[in-house]
Amino acid sequence: MGVNNMQKVLVLLTLVMCCWASMAKAEYFKYKDPKQRLGVRIKDLMKRMTLEEKIGQMTQADKSVASKEIIKKYNLGSILSIPFPTSLPAQGASPKTWVDMVNDLQSGSISTRLGIPMIYGIDAVHGHNNVYNATVFPHNVGLGVTRDPVLLKKIGAATALEVRATGIPYVFAPCIAVCRDPRWGRCYESYSEDPKIVKLMTEIIPGLQGDISVGSRKGVPYVEGQNKVAACAKHYLGDGGTHLGVDEGNTIIDAKGLFSIHMPAYYDSIIKGVSTIMTSYSSWNGVKMHKNRFLVTDYLKNTLKFRGFVISDFQGIDRITTPPNANYTYSILAAMNAGIDMFMVGFTYEDFITRLTYLVKNKFIPMRRINDAVKRILRVKFTMGLFENPLADYSYAKYLGCQEHRDLAREAVRKSLVLLKNGKSVENPLLPLSKKTSKILVAGSHADNLGNQCGGWTIQWQGLSGNNLTAGTTILSAVKTTVDPRTQVVYSENPDDKFLKSNKFDYAIVVVGEYPYAELLGDSSNLTIPEPGPSTIKRVCGSVKCVVVLITGRPVVVQPYVETIDALVAAWLPGTEGQGVTDLLFGDYGFTGKLARTWFKSVDQLPMNVGDPHYDPLYPFGFGLTTEPRKK
Repeated sequence: MGVNNMQKVLVLLTLVMCCWASMAKAEYFKYKDPKQRLGVRIKDLMKRMTLEEKIGQMTQADKSVASKEIIKKYNLGSILSIPFPTSLPAQGASPKTWVDMVNDLQSGSISTRLGIPMIYGIDAVHGHNNVYNATVFPHNVGLGVTRDPVLLKKIGAATALEVRATGIPYVFAPCIAVCRDPRWGRCYESYSEDPKIVKLMTEIIPGLQGDISVGSRKGVPYVEGQNKVAACAKHYLGDGGTHLGVDEGNTIIDAKGLFSIHMPAYYDSIIKGVSTIMTSYSSWNGVKMHKNRFLVTDYLKNTLKFRGFVISDFQGIDRITTPPNANYTYSILAAMNAGIDMFMVGFTYEDFITRLTYLVKNKFIPMRRINDAVKRILRVKFTMGLFENPLADYSYAKYLGCQEHRDLAREAVRKSLVLLKNGKSVENPLLPLSKKTSKILVAGSHADNLGNQCGGWTIQWQGLSGNNLTAGTTILSAVKTTVDPRTQVVYSENPDDKFLKSNKFDYAIVVVGEYPYAELLGDSSNLTIPEPGPSTIKRVCGSVKCVVVLITGRPVVVQPYVETIDALVAAWLPGTEGQGVTDLLFGDYGFTGKLARTWFKSVDQLPMNVGDPHYDPLYPFGFGLTTEPRKK
């Protein structure tokens, strides 16, 4: 090779090396570097994003209409599973099936131009309640009875692990509504009528997310690591105070009342670093929360300095108009101007993206509002470590429904039960029941029914009756394993008079209550126990010494039956661990629970809450008889 040729080769090699060096340098993005400060990463990524990419980040679609191709095409920022079969990977899906699904969808996100991972969300309102074999904890109405923030923190941590077992990093929980009227179909999602108790229960947030560092900037979202999840305080604001307890209704109250009753738990949630806040379907004095700029932007974001993102409820912006979706473009505009950042549009992601893009390009919505929303969403994603760990980990599968979590749920059940009556006289208590006896009767529609025991928001939105929905222990099963092996346990769901007279029972356990429901389908103007519950109570308790265990999401009408009943227990919606009920009935532990809700005499008294001028309940707020554990 000649000298000239050698020089040409050297020049060519130098150019190639320079190109490689330039390419390597170009591959470095500050937003991808975890060593960079959070603000630097957000700013670097934001300046690279197109309008289409930003609007995609603001869009949350349902899993049933999503695929990795769609996520990549529209740059979708979030996917959710609603509690419907089409939104789940499969009926009874294993943790591996869930993780495979989430990772497949995530592969679409990280293959986009900028590789921004999507955030997958799910309702986990009493444990990981949509997933087969998960631990189902008592609903909030029972947990409020405990007044035990340490327990709530443990439940949050257990829930986070079970959610992570399915590859999901974001939960739409906790509900921190203050239910002021039990006619509301979501009252069981509320810890109490007392804002002080609801505020106390926000300790579930550091359980879900981890403990925020002392001295951290107020309002900044916080998620500790891969064994924690981003939480969502909901539903902002006043959802539990609607007129007549109507779901999605109008909360008629002055500002002082709204801020003193319904706001305190949000103060605490923000201080504890809650990542997201969900707006309510309801209205405040006629103004829909999804378009309430004063409460969302001026107060939540500007006054309280909340730095996470605000998310709509499912198709919440559709309900801004009456009828819903009457003017979708207006609804998008109103919600954007109110300050909502991420939109849980569900199925209509294309329509939403098209209309929002039009509104921005035609200057109906300023770019600063888009940038505010995207900055908040990215802040949460960076804080969670999604950019470093976008794909879910299979190693958490062992936590789903594990014994440690079931033991914790059993403890929660024990602490949530309230003993309302014990014997027809103080001198002759019925509880604790004897384990060693000849023959006992277990009766009632809810005694051997895991679905009824768990209530709504379990596997499906409205819940399910029966014993095939998930794994757990019914109260009947718990009775059988608790009593002495020589004690005969007879089960009859709704025994007739002939059956009762032909058997000599030492006592009866009657388990009745409400059937599963959720949201507006649970609204009730009469709050009566559905048949055959009342008939079973009258028939059995009229013939046999009995304890009635109520499985309900709220106080119900019981005054007509109290005299007939020997002992009465409010068990609320205890979840999968029925042994927690029998732990107290048979005296392995003592009753300690105190009502976190007022128990009315008649629905004509409602709404009636502790501190009201004409307070005349059947069982007052804070009431609860106690028992001592039986000596072993």
